[in-house]
Amino acid sequence: MADVKSGTNPLFLREEELRQSIELLFFAYRDFTDGPDQILKDYNFGRAHHRVIHFVGRNPGITVSELLEILRITKQSLSRVLNALVERGFVEQKAGVSDRRQRLLYLTDEGKVLERKISHVQQQQVAKAFREAGGEAVAGYRKVLEGLINEADRDKALSRIMKK
Repeated sequence: MADVKSGTNPLFLREEELRQSIELLFFAYRDFTDGPDQILKDYNFGRAHHRVIHFVGRNPGITVSELLEILRITKQSLSRVLNALVERGFVEQKAGVSDRRQRLLYLTDEGKVLERKISHVQQQQVAKAFREAGGEAVAGYRKVLEGLINEADRDKALSRIMKK
């Protein structure tokens, strides 16, 4: 395999190859979100609801501020989605222990069931793709995804992911 940093094999950096890779990302994202979209449709939820369910499920007790930082959406947008999830019994809010003004978010039992249902579909897709690609390709794929994360946010995002 060519050393990416040395530039000894710049073929993958040509404009057409970069465009193809971007297009592959679009198609992969479309198909990666299709299964969850179908499940969410049964609940009249969308991708914003999915993201909240995912991150609250992966980070029980996450604060609203932390969730806003991860999702990079407005308070108003999060409020609309979060209110729907709370009202429908998928997420619960608890006051912070040291700061009662803090709102800590948790999935309810129903929220956990929905999160597992959605993540199961995506885990199957990723596992299949990983098996087909092989270990070396998986390591490369993860490295590429890490490289796509804004450099200023990368360490924080990776530490959040790896602490699980």
